[in-house]
Amino acid sequence: MPWMGINDLGTFVVAVILFLMLPGPGTFTLLTATARGGVRAGYATLAGLMLGDQILIAIAATGVAALLQAHPLLFAGLRYVGAAYLIWVGINLLREPTAAAGEAAPVQHGRRWFRQALLVGVLNPKAILFYMAFFPLFIDPLRQRGALTLATMAVLIALLSIGWCSVLIFGGQFIARRLAGYPRVGVWLRRAVGVCLVVFGVRLGLDGA
Repeated sequence: MPWMGINDLGTFVVAVILFLMLPGPGTFTLLTATARGGVRAGYATLAGLMLGDQILIAIAATGVAALLQAHPLLFAGLRYVGAAYLIWVGINLLREPTAAAGEAAPVQHGRRWFRQALLVGVLNPKAILFYMAFFPLFIDPLRQRGALTLATMAVLIALLSIGWCSVLIFGGQFIARRLAGYPRVGVWLRRAVGVCLVVFGVRLGLDGA
């Protein structure tokens, strides 16, 4: 029996959780922010990612995603902008100088992490297509309640995001504290994240070529 116009609520929840667990640019951005700025930076990043998700949900619901898909050049332009931004973030991580022994890392405010996460989330055309294809599968055309059904699905995704990302934030904070006495390991982990973001960006750009 559909609930709030949502078909198979259990499958919907499981599918969202699996989507959240897939490593991607958002995951690496969240872990990097937590490792470098603590729990506050982690939740600032989570807020940016969640706002990005809600924007993409709204885009999919209003049909903009279908418009992008119907106009390949427009969609390709968005893809290349997203790819370029991921590569830029990754290169910045790779180029960042190593702090000298005993020197504290520069403080980066939550607003910076929020903005970066928002851009990482919104400039992801694959996520737009995911929401465009994902939502209709779980909407009962006979019992759906329009905006109320979409809002319910958006709230469920937000709650599941908070739950899973909280696990990542506190897990990342625990690991960061364990590695605090090994700055070289932290440097190499930061560079590994930078490489991953560059690879994501390159792959995103090549997929549209």
